[in-house]
Amino acid sequence: MLPVAEAQARILAPLTTLPAEWVPLPQALGRVLAEDLAARRDQPPVAVSAMDGYAVRGADTAEVGRPFCLVGEAVAGGDRTLAVGPHEAVRIFTGGAVPAGADAIVIQENAEAAGDTVRFTATVAPGTFVRAAGLDFAAGWTGLATGAVLDARALGLAAAMGHLWLPVRRRPRLGLLATGNELRWPGETPHGSQIISSNTLTVGAMATGWGASAIDLGICADDGAALAARVRDAAGLDLLVTTGGASVGDYDLVQRALGREGLKLDFWKIAMRPGKPLLFGSLGLVPVLGFPGNPVSAGVCAIVFLRLAQQRMLGLPEGLPERRARLANPLPANDQRQDYLRAVYVEHDGERRLRTAPRQDSSMLATFANADALLVRTAFDPARDIGDTVTLIDLREALDSLR
Repeated sequence: MLPVAEAQARILAPLTTLPAEWVPLPQALGRVLAEDLAARRDQPPVAVSAMDGYAVRGADTAEVGRPFCLVGEAVAGGDRTLAVGPHEAVRIFTGGAVPAGADAIVIQENAEAAGDTVRFTATVAPGTFVRAAGLDFAAGWTGLATGAVLDARALGLAAAMGHLWLPVRRRPRLGLLATGNELRWPGETPHGSQIISSNTLTVGAMATGWGASAIDLGICADDGAALAARVRDAAGLDLLVTTGGASVGDYDLVQRALGREGLKLDFWKIAMRPGKPLLFGSLGLVPVLGFPGNPVSAGVCAIVFLRLAQQRMLGLPEGLPERRARLANPLPANDQRQDYLRAVYVEHDGERRLRTAPRQDSSMLATFANADALLVRTAFDPARDIGDTVTLIDLREALDSLR
């Protein structure tokens, strides 16, 4: 059986960063920036007022109460056409351009206006409540770097820098195919030992959250000819993911059916739990990941392998959000497989610790759905006691984004 790290490396080896495409700003949320983005203008473009008040020469306010002549009004968005001389003032509002000659703002609370004159009850130093041109950023400044995952703040910054269209990595086109006679669609009534298909929904939601365009190829019965016909739809995909049919039973047909279609198998079976029967290969130019059918196995394999694959295709740093925590329960020695135990955070002796679920069956989707973390145990990890420090993958971090 292949070690997890070697399997990850072999999955990543044939994958390359996808090309860029241009999308309008409102559609760029969650996308990965493909080029550095520089400001096209200064922000603010001219010196502006930070407050409502009066623009003056600061030195002129040394004599409190002396009258100033009002010579105009400056509002946000207006042109910088006004100027002030000695003991002149311009009524100004937040965001208004500071007139030529002025270097300070007296806030309106410290002013007493009457007709075309105004008196001030406080002095101001030069620079008071003035936002200099380029205070936020200057034209040419690189505000967003290649590889940035664009959140709401980044979109706001891109807009302020003068960009309407952004260069982003094309979304990976990911095909998802569930296999199994026992599977029924959500909303259908299962009979006997039939179950509702959840794997492609789970994996597809993960892949979408990580930036892919997930394409549901449906459910295929355990029939070699039907499966072969279905995977012919894989042309044009960046990655095909199957769930189920990857093991060694009489009805586990994925490897055999795909083999007849030209599957070049790279590896099958990994020294991990859950997820041992994972396979990887290629159908023509399309890489193929075959996940086990048990729902926890499929979900864990998506986090451990598919997440890295999407990072590679999107040009992002590759890795998992591994953290450290102390155990709230003892664990026996591990065997030859790397283990990913479902666990929750608990309060123990005044600190947050990690407690593993009492049953780790790979069919138990409820345990996986309610877990906070995957506790990672390497092969032959020795027995662990309460309070020992262990490595974990935080599931909230792993599922929220690729950063």
